[in-house]
Amino acid sequence: MTSKAGFVALIGEPNVGKSALMNRLIGSKISIVTHKVQTTRVRVRGVINRRNTQVVFVDTPGIFAPRRRLDHAMVTAAWSSVKDADMILVLYEAHRGITPGIEQIISSLKTRNPSQRLAAVVNKIDRAKPKSLLQLAAQINSQFNFEHTFFVSATKGDGVADLLDWLTDEMPENPWFFDHDQVSDLPLRLLAAERTREKLMIRLHQEIPYQLTVEGETWEEQSDGSVRISQIIYVNRKGHKGLVLGNCGATIKAIGTAARIDLEHFLERRVHLFLRVKVRPGWLNERERYAEIGLEFQDKSS
Repeated sequence: MTSKAGFVALIGEPNVGKSALMNRLIGSKISIVTHKVQTTRVRVRGVINRRNTQVVFVDTPGIFAPRRRLDHAMVTAAWSSVKDADMILVLYEAHRGITPGIEQIISSLKTRNPSQRLAAVVNKIDRAKPKSLLQLAAQINSQFNFEHTFFVSATKGDGVADLLDWLTDEMPENPWFFDHDQVSDLPLRLLAAERTREKLMIRLHQEIPYQLTVEGETWEEQSDGSVRISQIIYVNRKGHKGLVLGNCGATIKAIGTAARIDLEHFLERRVHLFLRVKVRPGWLNERERYAEIGLEFQDKSS
């Protein structure tokens, strides 16, 4: 049987559910998910093998109007992931419909590569009435001639199987790009750092989650099969360090416990996680920090 393989890019506005959908499609938590916008910073590839076909999903940062250097790097990463994809899934939120942001994304897609294959995915259908979904489908396809329109709930799984079946059928003939047991191309050290950042995003509020980053310091395999992981949390301001630590260290302890449990489930072994918080006011403008999280450092931010 001839092998098939292809890349499927998921794009849309921040918080539309791209990461949750990819995790559901893969059947494993690869991308971190929170209720906050701009949670995803890096391109994350998740791999699923079905019969003779390998589908490589590319979760991208949400596309929005960038302001900071980090914003520009995230949006650039999203668009570069789209460029060579065999299929692009454009995500809409069922209860929000066609927003100015998604209109801008569609406009950009029309000019970037008109020959690329696109399908529309309306997510969060559990938050809208069936009648409004039919109206939204008509509006979506009046703006752009998508190959197919799918209605899904990434959190509940509704409609995801049909989407995956269709994508599997539509992948081109190719040798597989990844080993049969590989579920992502991200190094484990980065995946682990992202797990900790997810817990920070959930626990902390206002601008603080967007002013910090997490990097892996050490990854040491232990003789009993466990792993010792040390990570450093860089914050942009001195006052943020105290908020991350919490009263008598309570906040950082809770974050570390949640991240450790998550990592043990993902790695299927015992994890010893050690977190350190360091004030680094200029990290948002340091090339090294961007390299650590897999983003392209841009010399100028407009």
